[in-house]
Amino acid sequence: MDKFWLKSYPKGVPAEINLSKVQSLVQLLEEPLKKYAGQPAFICMDKFITYAELDAMSLKVAAWLQTKGLKKGARVAVMMPNVLQYPVVLLGILRAGCTVVNVNPLYTPRELEHQLKDSEAEAIFILENFANVLEKIISVTAVKHVVVASMGDLLGTLKGSVVNLVVRYVKKLVPPFSLPLSVRFNDVLVGGAKLSLTPVEFTMDDLAFLQYTGGTTGVSKGAMLTHRNIVANVLQAEAWFQPVLNKEIEGHAEQHQLIMVCALPLYHIFALTVCALMGMCLGAVNLLIPNPRDIPGFIKELGKHKVDMFPALNTLYNGLMNHPDFAKLDFSNYKASIAGGMALQKAVADRWYKITGSAICEGYGLSETSPIASANPMDGSGILGTIGLPMPSTEIKILDDDGIEVPFGQPGEIAIRGPQVMLGYWKNSSETAKAVTADGFFKTGDIGTMDENGYTTVVDRKKDMILVSGFNVYPTEIEGVVAMHPGVLESACVGVLDEHSGEAVKLFIVRKDPALTAEDILAFCKQELTGYKRPKFVEFRSELPKTNVGKILRRYLRDEAKPV
Repeated sequence: MDKFWLKSYPKGVPAEINLSKVQSLVQLLEEPLKKYAGQPAFICMDKFITYAELDAMSLKVAAWLQTKGLKKGARVAVMMPNVLQYPVVLLGILRAGCTVVNVNPLYTPRELEHQLKDSEAEAIFILENFANVLEKIISVTAVKHVVVASMGDLLGTLKGSVVNLVVRYVKKLVPPFSLPLSVRFNDVLVGGAKLSLTPVEFTMDDLAFLQYTGGTTGVSKGAMLTHRNIVANVLQAEAWFQPVLNKEIEGHAEQHQLIMVCALPLYHIFALTVCALMGMCLGAVNLLIPNPRDIPGFIKELGKHKVDMFPALNTLYNGLMNHPDFAKLDFSNYKASIAGGMALQKAVADRWYKITGSAICEGYGLSETSPIASANPMDGSGILGTIGLPMPSTEIKILDDDGIEVPFGQPGEIAIRGPQVMLGYWKNSSETAKAVTADGFFKTGDIGTMDENGYTTVVDRKKDMILVSGFNVYPTEIEGVVAMHPGVLESACVGVLDEHSGEAVKLFIVRKDPALTAEDILAFCKQELTGYKRPKFVEFRSELPKTNVGKILRRYLRDEAKPV
C-alpha cells in the first residue's frame, strides 16, 4: 500500500517503528522502573509513589498471584477508579504472566456478571466502594480470589491531614458487603513481601489485556490485545509526541519531570496507553484524578502542578473552561493537549487555545486498536476537524459497502491495519470475521473521508446516521454547528421517525444561557445548515447521558425519543 500520507508527516517522526528490540510489554515497562527509580511515578490526593516503590509493590502482587495458582494467561480483573493501587495491580498482573481485564467500577451487577463470565476471570482486585456489586454475582462467575482495596491504603496516615479527612468521608460512603474469602490489598503486599516471583517467559503474542468495548453500539466484546499490540502503540505514541516533548519552552529551559494529567479512567484504553503506559516509558509522573466530574476539585489539583500533557475528551475540556477558576491556572509548561474518544468541536478547540495557548491535537482510536490509529501532528501543522494522519507503521483506507477502496473525499467505512490492531474478539470468531478483512484491516464502523494528503475526517458512526428524505445527515456535523451558539453548553443529535421524511433530526440541548429558546436554535441552524440537515425538534435537558469517560450516548436518547 502506498503510504502517500508520509509526505505530511512532521519532521522527526519516523514512518515505521522498530519492535525488534522488545520482547514483551513487561520488559518495556521494567526499564523505566530502574531508570527513574527515585522519581514520582503516580500522584493521587497529594500522595505519590516512586518508580522504585511501584517496582517493589508490583513484584509483591505478582508473586502473591502466582502462589494462588494463577497460571500464565489467567485473566485477572481490575475494578477500580484512578487510585494509586491501580498501576501497582496493573503491573503486578502483567509481571505474573496473567492477562488484565479492565472493568468499569460503575458497572451494574448485570454488566459485571457479563464481563467476568465472558472473560472467565479467576481473580479480581476491587475498590471496597464497589464490592457490594461483586457480592451479588460472584457465585455465578469463575472468580476464586478477591482482593479488596481501600482509598486510604497507600495514602499515608498523617493525623489531621485533608487526605485522611477525605478518606474517612469516603469510607463512610462504602456500602456494606460480604465477601468472606476476600483479602485486603495491604495484606497482599505484606504476604507478597515474603515470596519470590517465578520468572515468566513472554512472547509478543501473549495476551496482555482483554479490553472490553464500551458497548455503545451493541453487546460489549473483549478485544484481545497482545503484548505486541500494546508495545507497538506505546512506541507509536512516543514517536508521534517527540516533536513537542523535545521542544524547549521559552522561559522554562530548566529540566523538569514531565507531568501528565490522568483524568480519564485508567480502565479506559485511551488513559491506559497514553497516560499510564506511555507516561511510564517517558519517566513522567501521572497526576491521577479519581473524580474529574468534581470540576472545582479538579481545578484545585491542576493548580498544584505545572502540567505538560493533558489527554481528555471534548466534554471534559468544555466542562473545565466553563468554570471561572480554570483560566487562572498556570499554562506555561503546556506541551500538548490530546483529544480522543469523540469528535472535538471547533468551538471548544478555539476557546481552549485562547485560554491556554495550547492547541488541542485531535486523534482517533478504538479499544480494538490499542487505541491510537491516527492523530494530527503535534507541531501544530494539522487540520482542525480531522483525526489527522495514520500513525507510524499504520495504514488507513476508506471502504465502500463491498469492501472496495473509495476515491479521495468520498465517504466510506474507515479501516485500519497495523501492529496495534487486536488479535480478535475473545471467544467470538464470528464477530472477529465480520470486523477484520482477509488482508488484516479492522473495519471500525465509523464513516469517514480521506484527502490526498492523508488526513481523515470522521463523518459519523454508521448506526448514528440519520436518513432524511433520502439524504444522509451526520449528527457530528449538526452538533459541531450548534456548539458554536454562545447559549449552548452541550448538545446531541438523533434521528426520530417522521411520516413525511422517514426520519427527522431531533436536537437535545443543555443550556448555558437559561433564556435560550428552541426558536433561537432553529433560527441559528437555518443560518448554518442546509434545509434537510436542520433540526425539526429541540428538547432541553439539564444533562445528557454519557459513558463514564464522558462520551455522549446518542443511543440512549434515540431509544427515549418517541415516534412522531
